[in-house]
Amino acid sequence: MTSFAVIIIAVFIGSGFTMNKPTIYDDEQTGLGKKVVIRFSHVVAENTPKGLAASRFAELVRLKTQGMVEVRIYSNAVLFNDNNEFQALQDGKVEMIAPSISNLSTFFPQLLIFDLPYAFDNEQMIKKGMDGKLGQLLFQSISNGNVKGLALWDNGFKQMTANQSLINPDDFKGLSFRVMASPVLHSQFQALGANAKTDSFNELYRQLENGTYDGEENTLSNIYSKRFYQVQKDLTIFNHGYLGYFVLMNRDTWNGLNKNNQQAIIEAMNETTEWVRQYAKRINQEALEDLMENKMIRIHFQTEGEKKLWKEAFRPVHSQFTNQIGDQVIKEWQKLKK
Repeated sequence: MTSFAVIIIAVFIGSGFTMNKPTIYDDEQTGLGKKVVIRFSHVVAENTPKGLAASRFAELVRLKTQGMVEVRIYSNAVLFNDNNEFQALQDGKVEMIAPSISNLSTFFPQLLIFDLPYAFDNEQMIKKGMDGKLGQLLFQSISNGNVKGLALWDNGFKQMTANQSLINPDDFKGLSFRVMASPVLHSQFQALGANAKTDSFNELYRQLENGTYDGEENTLSNIYSKRFYQVQKDLTIFNHGYLGYFVLMNRDTWNGLNKNNQQAIIEAMNETTEWVRQYAKRINQEALEDLMENKMIRIHFQTEGEKKLWKEAFRPVHSQFTNQIGDQVIKEWQKLKK
């Protein structure tokens, strides 16, 4: 067993995570002296940044409410997958989800800013934007209807894998890639002459194994935890796109909580968000080191010269979505870029 795997298992066991059957949510639970059960559904493994952040958040809520609010975690899409979890949240079939920004952009076009290729240079730029005016605008855009936005959790920057080297834009011609639902991501691969299709993340390993797709894009922690290196030969470190998760709660559930429980959830969420920002960066680096050390997959690091070619190839994608994203968000993003 690798040192990275040992670290993951130790953190997971220490989180005290247990799997329980879902319970029926009862509005009367929200009264004083009544225990509240919140079902938190997500689609990734427990040992990823999102999975561990969810467990950490649940434990903090338990401590801060003295056990009066219980957050039950359902990982790996055991309740809902990334194609139907948002509707399930709106319908009250689950109380919390943490979908990827790309999947949410179908409903909230302002979020497309995150999918523009090379839009953000590093994690510090993301943090500065989300802690400032840009973050305010984006949270306003998603906090409507029966949905309340609570936080943005980092997973890191995306890389690409395939069964051939991916170095130049021409290397993508004719290949098929699985992407998330964002129209920007579809246009990104179309600009390279590749075919892109959206499918459930939890089916991706099997689809790569049987050749349904030639490649995919993901963070290193997802590539490692889902063992995509077993069914892909080449990995290119692009850092071309950011993968994060907006943590959402059903608004009726939120409104039914008393003020003390609401405050406890906010505090637990803020502490978890700061923790996952640091953890995501570290775990992605550890995954890369393990992949390199054990020669699990061929790895190419994009050079600055190659990056210039890629940015030029993606220029039409930026122009295509400016109007959909909106002037306010674009202006705040441009301030960050400067």
